[in-house]
Amino acid sequence: MLTAACHCTDCQRMTAGPYSLSALYPEAKFKLLGGKPIVGDCRSAGQHYFCESCYSWAYTRPGSIEGVVNVRTPLLERANDFPPFAEFFRDEALAGIQSGAVLTFESAPAPDDFLKLTDDYAAWEKCPA
Repeated sequence: MLTAACHCTDCQRMTAGPYSLSALYPEAKFKLLGGKPIVGDCRSAGQHYFCESCYSWAYTRPGSIEGVVNVRTPLLERANDFPPFAEFFRDEALAGIQSGAVLTFESAPAPDDFLKLTDDYAAWEKCPA
């Protein structure tokens, strides 16, 4: 539905990097193939799920948008097929860090605006769909 980079300080802390990379999927299309994830949380309304073995941050169920799962793209086999289309929380970004995203937002868009981005993403030439 959408690929993104998030520069919020929570994502910086949870990834130990300058931002997190993710791909948004409909919850109905998401299937956990193995293991039992550990649930963690930060300031956001969503629930963050971590691998029970290595504790890597694997996916999030955002609290602000129902029916979607946000999967960390660096965990996918073909991670390079999922470059970020949009980036969020540029106002919290580390100095000099660029994600290469097409669209930039100083914070997070409203849920309705966020879902409109999925249409823009579907029309993007690099969309893997």
